Amino acid sequence: MATNPFGERALRLPRDFAWLAAGLHAALFVATTFLQLLPLLIGSETLRNHYARASVWIPLLFHAGAAGLLAATLAWSHARNALEERGAASLARILNPGSRFALAYLGVLVLQAFVLSPLLFRLEMRFMPDGSLEALFGVVSVRSRMVTAMLIQSIVHAVMLVAGVWFAAWFALRKGGRTVQASELVDIPGNSDVVASPRRAIAFVGAAVFVWLQLWIGSMALRWSDAHAGLDAAPLLLGWVAIALLAGALAFWGAWLGAASQAARAEAHPFRAVAAAALAFVLLQLTCIGIAVGWMLWITRDVGLPGGSKMLDYILALAAIYLVLLVMLMRGVTRWLYRRYL
Repeated sequence: MATNPFGERALRLPRDFAWLAAGLHAALFVATTFLQLLPLLIGSETLRNHYARASVWIPLLFHAGAAGLLAATLAWSHARNALEERGAASLARILNPGSRFALAYLGVLVLQAFVLSPLLFRLEMRFMPDGSLEALFGVVSVRSRMVTAMLIQSIVHAVMLVAGVWFAAWFALRKGGRTVQASELVDIPGNSDVVASPRRAIAFVGAAVFVWLQLWIGSMALRWSDAHAGLDAAPLLLGWVAIALLAGALAFWGAWLGAASQAARAEAHPFRAVAAAALAFVLLQLTCIGIAVGWMLWITRDVGLPGGSKMLDYILALAAIYLVLLVMLMRGVTRWLYRRYL
């Protein structure tokens, strides 16, 4: 273990960055929601009635939580990657990296919440009926326009999140910043208990990114359907929690199996775990879509669409295939991306 306070602080940077990113996301979400619901603001009563519905506030809450999870995971990955590439002694020379990260990322979040979001909302309104860009959609329904606009907004916000975390980490860890005196430092061993083991780090990063992708695509899919609109809070909440926990657990298991080669190594290469989760997720969606379409075409070739219990069996079978493929693809893609370290 390092006895120098600067060295110990450097080893804790991944964890500190993760907590700062998650905390800033939570604080800004609470602040912006509170401001929107203030009784003095025009339209706040309509918003309060809108948010009072379980079909609105539960997906919104999980969407915000997933964004905080992704930000924390990426912040942790940037700090861990810097720790592995530059060493703890080098990072220990940086003055107040945590404060610099928090300041930079808070600026990005404020810019996104109070500048980018209003601009995207105004752009969305231009595609609605009587908007200046309505003609671009022609006869497309208003609902399809709204869902398309929300999809574009979500993609832009996701890009801003990834770029914002990168900028904040770069600002906090850049080599040209203020440093402490070299005479104040000591050598820091790399086998500290503060640093997560590579295999566990790979599994956690992969699982967190996969959960974010699963919740993100789930929230997008819900906007195309009204099936959840009449549900009570309890089943909706249990459904979202079950999806997050099940996807996270299986993705962790698959990444853990795929990262077996890193068990005895000192480096996690966290962005390979991020890439593994993203690639596995895309392959999983494409594979399951192909299976679902092919299977549906096969069973309807003579008798048409199945109904009742047969359709339920079909859905349950697809869900089971999805879960099995999740583990297999996370394991295979993780092992493939880490093959150079075998």
